[in-house]
Amino acid sequence: MATQLIECVPNFSEGRNADIIDRIVAPFRNNQNVKLLDYQPDEDHNRLVVTVLGEPARLIDCLMAAVTQAVALIDMNNHRGHHPRMGAVDVVPFVPIRHMSMAQAVTVARQVGNVLADRFSLPVFLYDQAATAPERKNLSTIRAGEFEKMPEKLKQAVWKPDFGPAKIHPTAGVTAVGARNPLVAFNVNLNTNRLDIATHIAKAVRFKDGGLRYCKAMAVPLKTKNQVQISMNMTDFSQTALYRTHELIRTEARRYGVSISGSEIVGLVPMAALIDSAAYYLGLSQFSVDQVLETHLLPE
Repeated sequence: MATQLIECVPNFSEGRNADIIDRIVAPFRNNQNVKLLDYQPDEDHNRLVVTVLGEPARLIDCLMAAVTQAVALIDMNNHRGHHPRMGAVDVVPFVPIRHMSMAQAVTVARQVGNVLADRFSLPVFLYDQAATAPERKNLSTIRAGEFEKMPEKLKQAVWKPDFGPAKIHPTAGVTAVGARNPLVAFNVNLNTNRLDIATHIAKAVRFKDGGLRYCKAMAVPLKTKNQVQISMNMTDFSQTALYRTHELIRTEARRYGVSISGSEIVGLVPMAALIDSAAYYLGLSQFSVDQVLETHLLPE
């Protein structure tokens, strides 16, 4: 039987304390059952994004060990950062990679949500493809109000968690678990420290304010760099290309006499997303992923 592989990209609300970060990541390190693909702490966002790959059952075992550390070590009452958040284990998305359907990834997400609620007394919401109601499909809708306003939000019948108690965990808050397609976390930095400019640009770029269809964006101050950032989630890079988003930000920035100082990818990115942008900037005609040497060397 073919081995199923699923990707998990848990986001933890800690990006500054190296000891806590190490203890959260430790269950994924040097583990023959899963592959730790990437982990990136961010001081300004005060957030840790981990990317792991493995067979569902074995990956879940490692995930629970990491969650145990996060729930024990992160106190959301003291958490401050520029990324929206509602819990220590803020969001746990699953992405089907090989020999898995989206329906199977949804089953995994719901299994994990149930276990998180039962084992850690966490209120858990299911989102995206695993959502149990239309208003819960969008993660930002669930997370609206963040940790500070969740106690009152959870009192509303419409916001009864899918699993767990209808009250926040006193230190670990609330968790969302979902199943989704590959997402690209794409950030663009600006040569200015004016947050108002970044806010105007983010509104011009993101879909909910009339911008690009598969782009979610917000303005973030980067105190460590004395700059501001357009922090984005590209939910379907095949429909809204990275280069198109980058060029729109560049155009909008010119209105304010501001330039782009650089960009970054958080976590992993599908090769096709980068090839698409490389083809645009190099002016390549009818270039495809099949023309990349390394794609013919990767094992099935």
